Amino acid sequence: MKFVALRKRLFTLLALVFLSLIISACSNDDDGNGNTDTDNDTILDSNDNCPSIANEDQLDTDNDGLGDACDDDDDNDGILDINDNCPLTPNALQQDADNDGIGDACDTNTILPQFPCENGFANGHPCSGFDLMSQITIDVLGGDGAEGNDSWGWTDPQTGNEYALVGTSTNAAFVDITNPSNPVFLGTLPTATTNSPWRDIKVYNNHAFIVSEAPGHGMQVFDLTRLRNVANPPETFTADANYNEFGSAHNIVINEDSGFAYAVGSDTFNGGPHFVNISNPTSPMAAGGYADDAYSHDAQVVTYNGPDTDYTGREILIGSNENEVVIVDVTDKANPIQISTIDYGNIGYTHQGWFTEDMTYFLLGDEVDEITFGINSRTIVFDFSDLDNPVFHMEYFGPSAAIDHNGYVVGNTFYVANYTAGLRAIDISSLGTGVMIETSFIDTYIPDDNTSFNGAWNIYPFFESGNIIVSDINGGLFIVRPSN
Repeated sequence: MKFVALRKRLFTLLALVFLSLIISACSNDDDGNGNTDTDNDTILDSNDNCPSIANEDQLDTDNDGLGDACDDDDDNDGILDINDNCPLTPNALQQDADNDGIGDACDTNTILPQFPCENGFANGHPCSGFDLMSQITIDVLGGDGAEGNDSWGWTDPQTGNEYALVGTSTNAAFVDITNPSNPVFLGTLPTATTNSPWRDIKVYNNHAFIVSEAPGHGMQVFDLTRLRNVANPPETFTADANYNEFGSAHNIVINEDSGFAYAVGSDTFNGGPHFVNISNPTSPMAAGGYADDAYSHDAQVVTYNGPDTDYTGREILIGSNENEVVIVDVTDKANPIQISTIDYGNIGYTHQGWFTEDMTYFLLGDEVDEITFGINSRTIVFDFSDLDNPVFHMEYFGPSAAIDHNGYVVGNTFYVANYTAGLRAIDISSLGTGVMIETSFIDTYIPDDNTSFNGAWNIYPFFESGNIIVSDINGGLFIVRPSN
């Protein structure tokens, strides 16, 4: 009996030892001995290049043993994926020739300039920091003897294609610049009456609105979506609507937030802004005007969200009125109210200006101060933080005596059409401390930088692609981009 009991106890002890070994083995597996799959991706941890992140494909682009799913630098080029313009293709230099945000190493549609800026020139044009993507000459756009004038741009919201709208003395010309190195001249909308050196174009709700100083011209309306399907370019188009409550006008301004256009320098309201409701683009309706401050050469109209909270949400017009700048509340079209005016020293001809994006400063160009006072190209800057009490802030002088014409702000850059000196780009990031620095340029008028009315009339720097168009009196359309 004792022997049987002893054997039974020994068997029980051996069973306990065996069970302990099994439990111990299972415990070691949980600690990662290769028989577990922590991320449940069917790859055991011992073979998984990302054991804590599911990645059944085990993709490891740079073959560093760390799967792409958990590798912050998939191509092992020293640039973290979050900052890398080609995260799966090594390109430590991050070269991007067409500035489209996709690095050359992985860009299957790189667009290169016809004429890169090399050794200070692009096809004979002095340059620094801008490449000349392409050019369409003025005789192609407007015919023999034509001259260029104003311009604007349109991006098709359906396709993302970009278009240059170029004014000439004979017409408005339309060019597809989606591939800026190979633009397509789509056609023209002839002047409504006679030819004129002055034509101006703006865009609202996929329609172009065109005015001219040609007598009886009125405002042409053109549906830009027609440019999507031009079978045999270049075509000669007709207007989709005509507005004839004024005849001639020097310029047109549009507040896209409100759906109102403002014709300035027209033969109504003493040349002051003529209000037009364009909420239905092909049925524009007269909405009044403002005649109290006489002739307005150009203007900017915004729905105000700047530092002066007294006017938040109001529709504010900043008029460049030959000898002063006027600030007018035009929210109530039946009762526009002057807020304030300001002038400055050495007035030649108060021409055109533009707000900084925070609406604190207003940058003004005077068109003939270079002629009248023998000075270099000048930009006058006002502090508009209090619209009731605007004050002079500073002056900036360019490197030549070329006349400044139209200027626009994008971010911390002020782009200026500087007539014979072409396009100039000026850093205004330190504007508050009185510092403006030219950073790049391309001279579209080769003969000289004299104080004369030749060269760059206007620029449009608002395309998301980085394309910038320059409309040149003598040279036609220039498409440029910042150099890589």
